[in-house]
Amino acid sequence: MDTMDTLTKADLSKQLMDKLELGKKEADLLVNTFLESIVASLRNGEGVELRGFGSFRLRDRRARVGRNPRSGQSIKVPPKRVVYFKLGKELRNKLIDEDEG
Repeated sequence: MDTMDTLTKADLSKQLMDKLELGKKEADLLVNTFLESIVASLRNGEGVELRGFGSFRLRDRRARVGRNPRSGQSIKVPPKRVVYFKLGKELRNKLIDEDEG
């Protein structure tokens, strides 16, 4: 895969279809259920940990004063919750080994 390519939900479904010999509906259902489970956990304030891959957590960002890049005018940016992904050690090692090799 070229560094500019992106793996999509459709790509994931296709891989499941090929590896598990599933139909398109079943593969799509698996991918959607997996992603919906992650979203539901985050909405409930729970973190999601996929050992060896990484973890998703919610972080609160404070309100701050930002700057409009076009006008240079100061604007108030309200506080918000953002999803944070932390790479797992095993995945990090796999990515580093590939870059070096």
